[in-house]
Amino acid sequence: MNPRIRFVGHLLLFLIVLSGCLGIASEIRNTQGQPSVKPSVTPLVVIVNFDVAVDPGSSSFVDSAVSYAISNGASAIIIEMNTPGGLLSDMLSIIGSITRANQSGIPTYTFVVTNGLAASAGSYIAMATNKIFMASGSAIGPSTPIVVGGTALEQNHTQAAMLSLMQSLASNWNRNQTAAFDMVQYDEAFTASQALAYHIADESANSLNEVISDLGLQGATQVTRSESLYDQFLSAVSDPTLDGILILLGIVLIVIDFLHPTVILTIAGIIAFVIGLIGAEIIGASFLGYIILAIAAVLIILEIKLGHGFALMIGVVLGAIGIFYLAQGLGYSPSPINDATTLELAIVIILGVLAGLYLRWIIGPIRQRSKLTGPEALIGKIGKAVTDLKPDGEVRVEGLVWRARSISGDIQKADPVIVKSMQNLMLTVEKVDQPSSK
Repeated sequence: MNPRIRFVGHLLLFLIVLSGCLGIASEIRNTQGQPSVKPSVTPLVVIVNFDVAVDPGSSSFVDSAVSYAISNGASAIIIEMNTPGGLLSDMLSIIGSITRANQSGIPTYTFVVTNGLAASAGSYIAMATNKIFMASGSAIGPSTPIVVGGTALEQNHTQAAMLSLMQSLASNWNRNQTAAFDMVQYDEAFTASQALAYHIADESANSLNEVISDLGLQGATQVTRSESLYDQFLSAVSDPTLDGILILLGIVLIVIDFLHPTVILTIAGIIAFVIGLIGAEIIGASFLGYIILAIAAVLIILEIKLGHGFALMIGVVLGAIGIFYLAQGLGYSPSPINDATTLELAIVIILGVLAGLYLRWIIGPIRQRSKLTGPEALIGKIGKAVTDLKPDGEVRVEGLVWRARSISGDIQKADPVIVKSMQNLMLTVEKVDQPSSK
C-alpha cells in the first residue's frame, strides 16, 4: 500500500478517536453537578370493559388486561362494570388478577355505569378494588351464592365462605362490613344512593371521564380492553344449558343424517357435539349430567336400528333432564337455572318430539318404499323357469331373467316358480305346484 495513503488513513482514524474522547469528556463536564432529567411520560389508564357475565371468558380477558397494564406500567386500571354475575370460581380468579395488579403498584377501580349492575359475583369483584364509583341508576348486589342442586350443608359451607370473603374485602378498603354482610346473608342489593349512604361504594360519578378526573388522571392515555374472540368463545360455551343442547343436538343430527344421508348434517352434528363437550369440560360440568346424556345418546342411536321415532323422542326428553343436571354442584351467583332455562329445555323437548315424528312419518315411509322397489321386492313373486334348473339355471321374474337355484328338486323349463330369497344376485326358488284339472 502507498505510504501516503496509509498515513492519511491513520491520521483520519486518530482524529475520529480524538473527537469521540473530547465529546465524552464534554458530556461528563456538562452533566457533573446537575440533576438527571427524565423525559416526561404520559400516564396510561387501562379501561376494562366488563359488560359481560362472570365466566371463563371474562376471567381470561381480565387477566390479560392486568398483564397488559403491568407490562406497560399503567397508572391505573378502571373496570367499567355492568354484569349480572356468574360462576364463583371465575369470580375468585378475577379477584386474584386484581390482587396481582395491586401488588404490582397499580390501583384498580370499579365504575358501575349508568343503570348498570355490579350484581352477584360482580359485587365481590367491585368490592376487591381500591374504589367503587357508582353512576345514577346503578346497583350493587345481591351477593348470595348458590350451589346448584347442592345439599343444605354444601350451600351453608359455600355461603359462609363467601360471607367471610365479602367482609374481608370490605374491611380491606374500609367499607361497611355490616352492609357487606347483608348483601351475602340476606341477598340484599343497594342502589347507588344507598350504597354511598351505607359506604358500600366510595364515590358517585356519571361518566368515565368524571372518574378519571376524580382520580387526577386527566390527559392520561386510555386503552380499552374487551373480550377477544377466544374469550368470547369461552364465555359462549360456559353456559351448561347451551353445552348440553349442543351435545344432544349433535347426536340427533348424526342419527337423522344416518337415516337420511346428506353428509352436511353429520358434519354439523360432529361440530356441535365437540363444542358442547369442550364447554362442559371448561366449566367442570356434573358427572351425573354426563351419565344421563350418555344414556340419552344410546336411546337416540338405537333409532337407527328401530326406525320408528319413539326411541329418539324418549332420548331427547331424557337428554333434557341431563342438560339440567350438568350444572349440578357448581357454585354460582346468581343461579343459572331460571325461567329462560326452563323455556330452553321445553323447546329442546318439543324439537325432539318433532324430529321423532319426522322420522316416523317421513323418513320411515321413504325407507320402506326403497325396500319395496329394491331386489328384496322380488321375494314372494311368481316367475317361470327359462331353462331347466338342476338345481341351477335361469328364471324370468317381473320381466327380468335371473340366475336361480332350486331348493325343491329339479325344475323343468317353463315350470312356474316362486322366489324365496336372494343372495349375491342369485335367486333361491321353489316349484309352484299346478292345480289339478278336473
